[in-house]
Amino acid sequence: MVTVLIVDDDDLMRAGLRAVLSSDETIDVVGEAADGRAALDRVRQLSPEVVLMDVRMPRMDGIAATRELSAAAPASRILMLTTFEDDDYVFGALHAGASGFLLKRTRPERLIEAIHTIAAGESLLSPSVTRTVIDRMARQPVPDPAAGRRLRDLTPRERDVLELVARGLSNQEIAAALVVEESTVKSHVKRILAKLALRDRVQAVILAYETGLVHPGG
Repeated sequence: MVTVLIVDDDDLMRAGLRAVLSSDETIDVVGEAADGRAALDRVRQLSPEVVLMDVRMPRMDGIAATRELSAAAPASRILMLTTFEDDDYVFGALHAGASGFLLKRTRPERLIEAIHTIAAGESLLSPSVTRTVIDRMARQPVPDPAAGRRLRDLTPRERDVLELVARGLSNQEIAAALVVEESTVKSHVKRILAKLALRDRVQAVILAYETGLVHPGG
């Protein structure tokens, strides 16, 4: 079972999400919260595997709550849900430690699939979100030297893998590009995240652009 906490200030939205998730026998909605501050308390009490987090809420918004949860409860992975596809929200959520980002108009089956993806330790970067990250990085003309020094511990092959991850390729596509087994790619990704102290592929994508390893449009 994948345990889920629903965080949204709209009572009807919470009820709708609970109804959708109840259609999957392997998902257990263990609780709800109506704002970011309450979410922090509920996560401490319930330790959910996945937190469905709204962005705009009273008392504490979803991005601030995500930032605190990423530090205080790293085992709980956060999937952002919002009606807005605004780059500031997307980028803020990803930088705060979210593992995925979905619009509320997402189809029910896609939401269920996303929860299982996040719970399995993967990140969820849709093409539109990846495009947002790339566009934001394009407005940072100079790579961050301090961030670039973090790449020194990577082997040449690990740098190759990180570059392909940043370009949005799946493990299977990276394996085909490098002519290696998919299991080898998974091992490389795991070592890259460990060496760079990154939570998941989302943070790896951001770092790759921040360091100049990958350039928008390149």
